[in-house]
Amino acid sequence: MNRRLAIYGAGGHGKVIADTAVSIGWKEIVFYDEAWPQHSKHNIWNVFGNFEKLKSEFNQFSGVVVGIGNCSLRLKTHRQLCELGAPMTSLIHPFSFISPLASLGVGTVAFAGSVVNIDSRIGEACIINTGATVDHDCILGDGVHICPGANLSGGVTVGEESWVGVGASVKHGLKIGAKVMIGAGAVIVKDVSDGLTMIGSTAESFTKSKQSL
Repeated sequence: MNRRLAIYGAGGHGKVIADTAVSIGWKEIVFYDEAWPQHSKHNIWNVFGNFEKLKSEFNQFSGVVVGIGNCSLRLKTHRQLCELGAPMTSLIHPFSFISPLASLGVGTVAFAGSVVNIDSRIGEACIINTGATVDHDCILGDGVHICPGANLSGGVTVGEESWVGVGASVKHGLKIGAKVMIGAGAVIVKDVSDGLTMIGSTAESFTKSKQSL
C-alpha cells in the first residue's frame, strides 16, 4: 500500500495531524496550502502546492485530511474534497482511547490523550483535541472541535461546526446547537441554542457575545 498522506492546511493544527500520522506509521507526509509557493516547508515536511494542485494529484496518495482549525472552513473543504473523489481518511493517535463501540466519521482526528467512550458517535471532519474527553452516548455533528482538555459528560449532543473551548465542561445530557462557540474554561449547565457564543464559569454569566475567543 502507498502510505503517502496529503494534508491540506499548513498551520499549527496541520503539524499536529502530521505528527499523529507519523506515530501511526504513515511513511510520507506532504502539505498543500494557499501560501505555496512562498511557504514551501512546514517543519520537516514539504508543501507541494495549493488546493488546485492537490485536486490533480489524488492518485498519488492513500489518504487526504484537512488540517484547518476553523470549523466552518474545515468542513466546507472536507466536503469539497469528498465530492471530488479524494481518498479522505481519519487519524487516531496511539495514545488516545477510542472505544471499539464508538464511531468516528471520515476526516476526523483524535489526538494524544483524547478519549471517546462507548456508543458515542462523532461526525465527519471533527477534531477531538489533546486530552479532550467525550463520554458515553454523545453525538457530535460534522465539523465539531472539542479543544484541548475540554470535557463532554455522557449523552451530550453537539451541533454541526460548533467549538468547545480549551478546558470547557458540558453537563450530561445537554444539547449544544450548531455553530456555537463555547469559551475557554466555560461550564455549560443548560442547553445552548444555535449560533450563540458562551462565556463564563456559571450558567448565569452565559451571554451572546461577539468577543473573539
